Amino acid sequence: MDFADFFQQYWPLMLVALWFGYKWWSARKVVALLPGLKQQGATLVDVRSAAEFAGASAPGSINIPLPELGSRLSEIPRSAPVVLCCASGTRSGMARMVLKKNGYGQVFNIGKWRNLLR
Repeated sequence: MDFADFFQQYWPLMLVALWFGYKWWSARKVVALLPGLKQQGATLVDVRSAAEFAGASAPGSINIPLPELGSRLSEIPRSAPVVLCCASGTRSGMARMVLKKNGYGQVFNIGKWRNLLR
């Protein structure tokens, strides 16, 4: 099997692998920036459900579930960086788009909430 045949047969799997690789790499970048972002007074927002947040959460994070985010923007300061997290990085990625669309400047998706513990 040559590369063209392999690509034609497995391109969906390759695309999924690239997507997860990008999410992992992007989260690692934010983890490295986290100490500096905290020094700048970053707001740590966990967009998981209230039940998920009650089960376990990172110290200093606030819970604003993704479905409530649009109506609770006033709880997130615009003057400091915002670091978003969830269970896998998908909901926090959607939350990042919501905040950017609403004029927030420094918004970071750290992926899994456990990444805030590092």
